[in-house]
Amino acid sequence: MRRTTFVRLGVAALLTLGGLTAAGTLPASASPAPVPHTAKASDAPASAGLLSAMQRDFGLTKAQAESRLKAEQAATALAPKARRTAGDAYGGSWFDAATGKLTVAVTGDASAATRGDLRAAGAELRTVRRSARSLDAAKARVDRLKAPAWVSSWRADPKAGAVVVDVVRDRRDDNDVRSFLAAARHTAPVTVRTVSRAAGTLAAGTVGGDPYYTGNVRCSIGFSVYGGFVTAGHCGQPSAAVYGWDHSYVGNFQGSSFPDNDYAWVNVGSGWWTVPVVLGWGTVSDQLVRGSAVAPPGSSICRSGSTSHWHCGTVVALNETVNYSQGAVYQLTHTNVCAEPGDSGGSFISGDQAQGVTSGGWGNCTSGGETWFQPVNEILSRYGLTLHTA
Repeated sequence: MRRTTFVRLGVAALLTLGGLTAAGTLPASASPAPVPHTAKASDAPASAGLLSAMQRDFGLTKAQAESRLKAEQAATALAPKARRTAGDAYGGSWFDAATGKLTVAVTGDASAATRGDLRAAGAELRTVRRSARSLDAAKARVDRLKAPAWVSSWRADPKAGAVVVDVVRDRRDDNDVRSFLAAARHTAPVTVRTVSRAAGTLAAGTVGGDPYYTGNVRCSIGFSVYGGFVTAGHCGQPSAAVYGWDHSYVGNFQGSSFPDNDYAWVNVGSGWWTVPVVLGWGTVSDQLVRGSAVAPPGSSICRSGSTSHWHCGTVVALNETVNYSQGAVYQLTHTNVCAEPGDSGGSFISGDQAQGVTSGGWGNCTSGGETWFQPVNEILSRYGLTLHTA
């Protein structure tokens, strides 16, 4: 089911769906929109639909899904405070689903008082050799290297205490790959992980299913902002015209960056409107957006896309460099959520918090895969936009 009659009538109309190089779906119409209902915050950590998706994709009961989301919300709130508390000794942090707590890595020179403060705040501690600042500097040195096509991505990983480089499994012995790894090891502590395929943007042609179109490309909306929506940069160039699922004129790309970044925003006019909603595609109920607090690694996260609809997984890493054929893109977030061609630009959401817009990935939603997204807060900051929230 691509779109419910409920959405066609416009009640949940403007949301993000999506994918990578081409993804599309903008469930809005060109007629006047009804005033959206603004729900009040409640004790429930998420909508019934999102909880249902969590149960399906994580094999959880409803109570377990609710418990996990509440624990993740607490970890998300604690993460920036923990970084400030640890100071120069901060080594990174991640959500541990087994304990339901935020694990904070600190270097050996962290004082007893600092460790005590972190534990008192509810964090689990792990002692590591390298600080987050040291790992970020190491990754920045690797960023300056030119990577061959069979090197998929790399990231600073606090758990590994190293820069983790993803290499296509059957190309690990390729001479160019070996040369890159040798150069990377010369500049940084490196650990190699193998993957089945290299990352790529998920392009799709102009096919049916609530798309927005620019030229011959179909892409998905990411999140509503006041005055328009954000999406992936590889979907269109500045000033390119955008047409909705019904082929009516929506607006134009006001800004776009790809590669280096993968973000863009489109202004909305001509009878189109924005609401703080992510489309559930009839699989789950539509999800309200209430903010954009960054979910730490290990947190659950779900994606809405016009091709593959709703799928959930976890955040693998923040600030990862992805080596697309068009060029490297920096500071993406890595997830183990699947995606397919036509999902570009769509929304990643954790609970009711917007996380980012789909950039690229490998695999599919039948055999599995991994996906990266451009964090939404960077897009908002870059263009001076305000997220439309409930």
